[in-house]
Amino acid sequence: MAATVPPPRSSPDAGPHPAAGPVAGPVAGTDAGAASGSITASGSVAESESESVAGAVSGPDAVARRVVRWYEDELGWATEGHAPVRLLTGLSFDVLDLPAEAGHALLRRPVRTGPVLLAGGRMGLLVAAGGADELPGLLDWLEWGPIDLDLTAVGAGGRITAPSPRGGAGSPGAAVWLRPPDPMRVPGPALPAVAGFGSSGGDAPDLVRLVDAAAAECHRVRLSHARAGLPVVGPADQPLAFS
Repeated sequence: MAATVPPPRSSPDAGPHPAAGPVAGPVAGTDAGAASGSITASGSVAESESESVAGAVSGPDAVARRVVRWYEDELGWATEGHAPVRLLTGLSFDVLDLPAEAGHALLRRPVRTGPVLLAGGRMGLLVAAGGADELPGLLDWLEWGPIDLDLTAVGAGGRITAPSPRGGAGSPGAAVWLRPPDPMRVPGPALPAVAGFGSSGGDAPDLVRLVDAAAAECHRVRLSHARAGLPVVGPADQPLAFS
């Protein structure tokens, strides 16, 4: 395998793209499968994520306003400002979407990540804007391309349900931060990116290492499910690489 990383296909500085309809799901990577849920803002997953932000306000509209102010004023992230609040992807960040089981295993690895959220049976890893476009090429370069992994990305035009800024368990399936964003840091440089692309002098976690680790854990989960006779999400004709 060559030692150099493939050049990025697009720059996150190219500016936002128009939103593709009211709700956009994963836009890159392999098929996530409807049965496993999603971190995107479709369906009923994490609909009540902002039910109690500080306990000092009442009513969904008042809570939504507090959530919107926190994301927009503290982090500078674009939102859809109504309950349930949604974060727009492809502007300040993209999201890698993978099964929660694989995600928890990934978080136990010595690999650096950015903010991480959990929504039902899915986990979302925030990466630098433009990372969603890089995912297919990175998977091919890392020789994961022919294998269905249930690893996707949400990029330009997408939306994810906003976790409550204050954390907490919330309702079952509600979106929560496992590794919350830090308002004291500029969001962009702290997000995983291809070295030299969307990063700041090597300070950002490496997107290539993160994708490789995520792919390995997704594949491990699929193999363990297949061996145990559990349902495996993804097209039946996709190969499983046994090793």
